[in-house]
Amino acid sequence: MEAILFPAAAFRGAANRSSRILEAIAMPERQFVKYTFLKVDPAWRRLDPEERATHKREFIAACEDFASERLLRAFSLVGTRGDADLLLLTQAVNLERIHEFHVVLAQSGLMAWAETPYSFLAMTKPSEYSDESRLEVRPAHSKYLFVYPFVKTREWYAVNPKERWRIMQEHIRVGKEYPDVDLNTSYSFGLDDQEFVVAFEGDEPSVFLDLVQRLRTTESSAYTKRDTPTFTCLSMSVERALNALDGAAVSITA
Repeated sequence: MEAILFPAAAFRGAANRSSRILEAIAMPERQFVKYTFLKVDPAWRRLDPEERATHKREFIAACEDFASERLLRAFSLVGTRGDADLLLLTQAVNLERIHEFHVVLAQSGLMAWAETPYSFLAMTKPSEYSDESRLEVRPAHSKYLFVYPFVKTREWYAVNPKERWRIMQEHIRVGKEYPDVDLNTSYSFGLDDQEFVVAFEGDEPSVFLDLVQRLRTTESSAYTKRDTPTFTCLSMSVERALNALDGAAVSITA
């Protein structure tokens, strides 16, 4: 029988494909992350209490359906911002599921009285500056979430990569001086207006304030183009966040 000869390139190609397959199996999928801020029309509070309760139950049902298999967290901004009342943080492997969730949510009675003053879309991905980056948002379940969109100057991207790495090590070192503040960074290049969405979790706003003030003194801060608006959010269940809108409790089982 004649020997069948295969080009060496074919073996290399097969090996490369196998390597990519193994990497795909070993590496968790990137996640889409969506920050949806809602502002409710004050006129909604003047509706009949039972009608408001129905609106809340519809809203909660949409959130519970999504949260049964994916990450959904609710936060209240009542008392911390004048232009937003509620934040929904959602995460999914595919963008279609986030789209479907917002379609279903829009059918709730409450959304007929709400607007979306801010909305940030991003994805998780490994950081080029730290081995501690995450491919998914990992909630610390702290009392507060501090969120803001972030854009660096174009000059930053012209800096030599090794120099950028050196500059960011100082930034990371300062962050580690505040271990009670947990950071989730997601990326928005080409997906939304900002380049990053930065979300810090902590139990003490004063500690976060000190961290941000300290970061202003680092070399990397000189390359910040925009890091506003900033949102201070109180972590709670969807039900509690809705009750904060009008001060009226609602029975989910009713």
